[in-house]
Amino acid sequence: MAQRLHLVFGGELVDPTKSVFKDVNAIDIVGMFPDYASAFDAWKDAAQRSVDNAHMRYFIAHIHRLRDEEREASPTEELDS
Repeated sequence: MAQRLHLVFGGELVDPTKSVFKDVNAIDIVGMFPDYASAFDAWKDAAQRSVDNAHMRYFIAHIHRLRDEEREASPTEELDS
């Protein structure tokens, strides 16, 4: 069974209606988690700590969806071959 990794990260946005970070060098990497439930708990904790800043947003990235080793690679993934 494939491992389902989730990355929790966030930072201050330029505009709270968009997902554009004000300073990508200041992104807060909360951590990598082995399942959605633990990632959600970490996301919720980080989001609650920053509730006073309307421009702060935290996200959960489904890392396992970025690359499935069982699927055939697309032509752009194979450019180095």
